[in-house]
Amino acid sequence: MKKFLMGFNKFLDIIFNVLQTYSKVVLLGVVLLVSAQVISRKFLHYSIVWSEEVALLLMVWMAFISMAMGVAKNIHIRIEMFYKLFPKPVQKAAVWLGHIVTLFVGAMLMINGYKLVMATLNSTLPTTKWPSFMLYLMIPVGGFYIVYCTILHMFFPNAAKIFEDPEEEEDAQ
Repeated sequence: MKKFLMGFNKFLDIIFNVLQTYSKVVLLGVVLLVSAQVISRKFLHYSIVWSEEVALLLMVWMAFISMAMGVAKNIHIRIEMFYKLFPKPVQKAAVWLGHIVTLFVGAMLMINGYKLVMATLNSTLPTTKWPSFMLYLMIPVGGFYIVYCTILHMFFPNAAKIFEDPEEEEDAQ
């Protein structure tokens, strides 16, 4: 069983790394696409009809992948102004409460994202005619990775170090 879990964890890590690289490429793609649309409209007096729809799809995908990456790297938004003033047991309880809330949000994204994908299976986007579910596909995927990374942070804090970017560590030194 342990061997299976280790293999499954490695598989999920590979997919997570692919999504992380994809997110970087998508950001560049959105910037280029929107820039091309603005230049085309302003100087060529021609509008790239599908650009807004594709940019929206890419931004939605990037947003949900980025949320999962934020949870994985433990850099999601939190307020620490008073946190350090509390005693250690209260700090631990606050961390666990944060994990539970994050786990709940990830689970809701998974469940409701899946429902949304299923509800849009038979419709198409107006301009590109792509299946509508593509717009919402990253919601349950992002939710799954939020749940996965939160569980790692809760029960296997050392295992969560796999998400740290070696380039960021070099920059810090």
